[in-house]
Amino acid sequence: MSGSGVPEAEVPCFTSVVELMELLCGSPDDRALRTAALLRRSHPADKELQLAGLLHDVGRMLRPGDGVRHAVLAAQALRPLLGDRVARLVRAADGSGGPGGGPDDAEAVATLRRAREGAGASGPDAGVLEDWRPLLELVAAGSCRAANVIDPLGPPRGSITRTG
Repeated sequence: MSGSGVPEAEVPCFTSVVELMELLCGSPDDRALRTAALLRRSHPADKELQLAGLLHDVGRMLRPGDGVRHAVLAAQALRPLLGDRVARLVRAADGSGGPGGGPDDAEAVATLRRAREGAGASGPDAGVLEDWRPLLELVAAGSCRAANVIDPLGPPRGSITRTG
């Protein structure tokens, strides 16, 4: 079991942006798009916050009717692809996932929750899901690099010393 009480074998993990986009395409609700669009306007430099707004309901899509565990499931499924911060923000987005944001994320979590509330009402056009693919790919690539703190090319071979 993981620390969240969800058996590890039951936690799906996204391994690619394509896989994540396929799941998101099946969601008829555009509240997540409106949330992300609001965050893009109010916090244009915080890409991870914007993605947390887009992805806060992924757990409900993975396991409809799973109750309050949806935030925990979403965080665990997204962490390998998009990194720890996106996972923490998604987990803390609606408060049902327990403490998810770290002390540095308290303001971001509050901003995310306000954006979710604001997105509940119909508002300006939020665009289309495909608009978010480049940002998902960018953050996923950065998360992958961060996870590979060890040189992704492996340890150096041979000597790099100079002679003469």
